[in-house]
Amino acid sequence: MPARGARVAAGVAAIAAAIAGCGSSSRSVKRPVKPDHAGVVGDCADPTRTGVVGDAPRLEHFDRDLDGDGRKEIVVADRSMCTAEGNCYWNVFIHADGCARFAGTIAGAALEPLSSTGDRGLRSLRAWWNLSGGGRLLMEEYRFRRGGYRVVDSLLCRRMDDDRIECAPTLRNENRELP
Repeated sequence: MPARGARVAAGVAAIAAAIAGCGSSSRSVKRPVKPDHAGVVGDCADPTRTGVVGDAPRLEHFDRDLDGDGRKEIVVADRSMCTAEGNCYWNVFIHADGCARFAGTIAGAALEPLSSTGDRGLRSLRAWWNLSGGGRLLMEEYRFRRGGYRVVDSLLCRRMDDDRIECAPTLRNENRELP
């Protein structure tokens, strides 16, 4: 029995040494950090502090009339939170019940209002996210559903040498409906 006890003790010591060696090392891996998101979709909110906004914001507006009522909805990004590739987090606010209601955050370097609409007649938005290297882009379409903007389609695309953008095939190209 003492031999078995010695083996168990040696095993426990080996496990303890392995765990002790799992601490931080000098070559840590840096992972991209997704910014914090403050605010609840659908709530009345302050566009200068709700959504993806840093401690010292540099706000830029892309306000657009998204519901056709002649009044521009608030679309604002904090440039201090943008990536090196020019991607930003655009916080959208709609006018309802006497306040600016937070409608979500759209990620992209560029936004494009589309002719299609979602709930409450709000226009869909297309966002282009610059991926690092090789002219790759992620195109995402957002539609207003259940009180906020949600991603309904994504395409991986590439900017060609002649500035054309070519995208991977989608279900829509095959005449199938997305769920």
